[in-house]
Amino acid sequence: MSKLYSYEVKRADASMESLETYKGKPLVIVNTASKCGFTPQFESLQQLYEKYKNQGLEVLGFPSGQFNDQEFHSQEETMDFCQMNYGVSFPMFAKVDVKGENADPLFKYLSSSKKGLLTEGIKWNFTKFLIDREGNIVKRYAPQTSPQKMEEDIQKVL
Repeated sequence: MSKLYSYEVKRADASMESLETYKGKPLVIVNTASKCGFTPQFESLQQLYEKYKNQGLEVLGFPSGQFNDQEFHSQEETMDFCQMNYGVSFPMFAKVDVKGENADPLFKYLSSSKKGLLTEGIKWNFTKFLIDREGNIVKRYAPQTSPQKMEEDIQKVL
């Protein structure tokens, strides 16, 4: 079993969920921010989710305020913003740190397993990880990579 499935994450409602829930499904895991230049990527992520969810794709969004405090302080504001402005219906989780000593264990695992161009640490909002049905990290995408450019790789793991 992939190590990915051993992690528990906090949902937006503060309940805990095991990533084992998503076993057998391709995943896009992304750290998000509501007040970032890349925030419009929510729209493309939602489109990919809608297009491929019937084939098993899940998009998992993890808000983070670590980069210039570009996330709302309340979880409710974040959720309302994502739903009202971008129609986000894919799972969104509680706000987390994605780098540094207080980084969420899931993001420590993801970033150390698939290093970025210059570093293993998450450099900015909207770093994206593609996970196959077996829980393997297939690819890491830079914040500036649009979700549409992930589509060919997503199709391969469906």
